[in-house]
Amino acid sequence: MRERREAGDPMEPEPERFAVTSAPGPRPGVVVLSLTGELDHDTADTLRSALREWSRAERILVDCQGLGFCDSTGLNVLLQARLHALETGGRLELAGLRPPVARMFEITGARTVFRVHDNVADALTDQRAGG
Repeated sequence: MRERREAGDPMEPEPERFAVTSAPGPRPGVVVLSLTGELDHDTADTLRSALREWSRAERILVDCQGLGFCDSTGLNVLLQARLHALETGGRLELAGLRPPVARMFEITGARTVFRVHDNVADALTDQRAGG
């Protein structure tokens, strides 16, 4: 049970609404970006920065398993990053779309644009080229 806070006690930091963590893939040129939280207008710059940092990767795998929400701004960031990857000879793929996020991708037609994997493990064993 949580203790009651007394006046003057320091506030605990509020948990982040959105975070991106990166990890190298199983071979050079592959990176996995794991998203957690809510991707929207207020948090999209965090993802945009991470994608810019890894823009020279041959393959960017975006793990959406921890993503609970994505609005049109987040979707546009992913679509723009996919186009940039294709222009530079790379690819951007998605993995682990949860129902609320998957539905938005289906409704907008974006699901047909991305290669989508059930999970990161399946994605990393799929060596087919393309985007």
